[in-house]
Amino acid sequence: MNDRVPDNARSDGKPAPNRLITEKSPYLFQHAYNPVDWYPWCDDAFAKAKSEDKPVFLSIGYSTCHWCHVMERESFEDPDVARFMNETFVSIKVDREERPDIDHIYMTVCQMMTGGGGWPLNVVMTPDKRPFFAGTYFPRESGYGRLGMVDLAQRIKQLWSTSREQVIEASQKVIYALKQMPDDAPGDALGLNELTNAYQQLSQRFDSERGGFSQAPKFPTPHNLLFLLRHARRASDKTSLNMVEKTLNQMRLGGIYDHVGFGFHRYSTDGDWLVPHFEKMLYDQAMIAMAYTETYQMTGIPEYRRTVEEIFEYVLRDMTSTEGAFYSAEDADSEGVEGKFYVWSLNEILRILTAGEARIACKIFNIKPDGNFREESTGRLTRENILHLDRTVEQSASELGMTVEQLLTTVEDIRRKLFWEREKRPHPYKDDKILADWNGLMIAALAKASQAFGDSKYAEAARRAVNFIVTRMRDGEGRLLHRYRDGEAGLVAHVDDYAFLIWGLIELYEATFEISYLKTALELNKDFLDRFWDETAGGFYFTASDSEETLLRKKELYDGATPSGNSVAALNLFRLARLTANANLEQKADRTLKAFSGIVSKFPSAYTQLLMAVDFATGPSSEIVIVSDGNSGNLREMKHAIQKPFIPNKVIIFKPSGQESMELEDIAPYTKNYSGLINKTTVYVCRNHQCELPSTDISRTVELLNRQ
Repeated sequence: MNDRVPDNARSDGKPAPNRLITEKSPYLFQHAYNPVDWYPWCDDAFAKAKSEDKPVFLSIGYSTCHWCHVMERESFEDPDVARFMNETFVSIKVDREERPDIDHIYMTVCQMMTGGGGWPLNVVMTPDKRPFFAGTYFPRESGYGRLGMVDLAQRIKQLWSTSREQVIEASQKVIYALKQMPDDAPGDALGLNELTNAYQQLSQRFDSERGGFSQAPKFPTPHNLLFLLRHARRASDKTSLNMVEKTLNQMRLGGIYDHVGFGFHRYSTDGDWLVPHFEKMLYDQAMIAMAYTETYQMTGIPEYRRTVEEIFEYVLRDMTSTEGAFYSAEDADSEGVEGKFYVWSLNEILRILTAGEARIACKIFNIKPDGNFREESTGRLTRENILHLDRTVEQSASELGMTVEQLLTTVEDIRRKLFWEREKRPHPYKDDKILADWNGLMIAALAKASQAFGDSKYAEAARRAVNFIVTRMRDGEGRLLHRYRDGEAGLVAHVDDYAFLIWGLIELYEATFEISYLKTALELNKDFLDRFWDETAGGFYFTASDSEETLLRKKELYDGATPSGNSVAALNLFRLARLTANANLEQKADRTLKAFSGIVSKFPSAYTQLLMAVDFATGPSSEIVIVSDGNSGNLREMKHAIQKPFIPNKVIIFKPSGQESMELEDIAPYTKNYSGLINKTTVYVCRNHQCELPSTDISRTVELLNRQ
């Protein structure tokens, strides 16, 4: 590590880069020309802090974070602020998406010390990594009750020089409190009570007028919707389904959806799903697509399928590498302004479209002369519009005197014109790093849709991403790595990487019946258990047993912006156990649920992804074996009949003929005794450890699966 202090400028007048210039993270590279003497997270930084007797200033963010950009412009690019920081601190920059292990620990510290959190996350600590001050956004100057960076640096410098004992004592109290926070709480088995209580809690929070489970801001939280779909099926409860449909319909109408280029923005800043925080995250596209896919399976309503297809059109067009893996995110800002890429003035609409098209566009997308988009700093209208819908296609067609088909065709023509015009604008920054965990979610989403829609192109897209990860994002020993960018894979994988990728592999196996994906899932799952499993209490640590040592090794459970690795892993274990008849895996799934039951039972609606594993374990659930050789009839029809409807608590294993049959028997020995009947595709259905007679009839098979 080069230990030089960067100059403010090179001889050619351009800013000199700091140590972040060689980093692979787009977020770190964005700060490479700051006058702040940034280090990446490394031993050298802490060694320097110790040798120079300075506190460490840790700043955590990500490349598409709007307020991270604001703080950079106001403070980290300012020479005077940088001078104060360089005199006072050894400063470290961390990309939370590269190092979620560090982010999770220090975000917990911030929440514990301040009662809140978010990004940018800024923590001041001793050279031995013990935090004593934390906060989020700091402007350049203090004001309106918010401490500024200049004052912060000066106050910390004084504290460090005059009140060192109090600082050390405060940091020790933080560490003690952190270690007292339980990350598991073993208890009784989770079951119907928790499923029912979670449903009731979501019902109480549900916004019946606008959908969602909060007033403002509104987050999609698709795992809540996936859970409610299962409750609707289990309890034959229309209210659960109505909550899901209301939320998905309002999201699809609102400005949180990109009506021109497709895909969902991160969240809505208001209560009407109108004004989004404009960044687009890969994990949101994946989880939201799964919610629409399963709702389509349950209702058969074509609009839900169209939304999924549009999400995937965006992802495959804008967020996919040439090798087939998926990029992480697109920024909220372009040209230094949040949302500028996405909004439209009336004059632009009139210029781009014909008079007739403009009239329809203004009606459909609610385009007004004064606009509906307000400047963040002043709150005044900008005369620009966030496109959104406020009525159904049928209502709009009736008001415009058109058939639905005519209106859809016209709107698509309008959309294409706006899309190609928008392509001429400077695009938001794209974070093109490839993360194993988020790719795992998108693989699962594509494979689920392939099953539900009977469309092989989505399975093919998932296949390409899997092939990239298993060949380019594993080390020489086969260990999974977290991040790939610029031709280089690195950073040891954490719990989410393994859990989410295994999920994707299970879904892709069931979409394609290619045994290699099931074998890879089992190989990764073995490595996962070896490195992350807590043999004493059950459940999975966030980091591997041989990962870099941090303040403490914790387990994560809360299902937040993404599901937790433990939640996904629990269901993976149940599914792999049923696919292979491996009782040991089922026992580990049970132990995972029991490890956290004391926490989950107190407020189950915060753990809806985990409760999907509880729902599977509670049953009824089905194991399906399909036997078919190359000459058997109706395999494709039988497969689609099983996969099209919403039957979530099932696993499907396919027994072919020949060499693949022997490979399957190696990992699922029980399949040796299954054979086809009378040269037809034959299905064996077992439910709750009881097996039905084999069937070659599609309608009877579906009837068996739909029994409650």
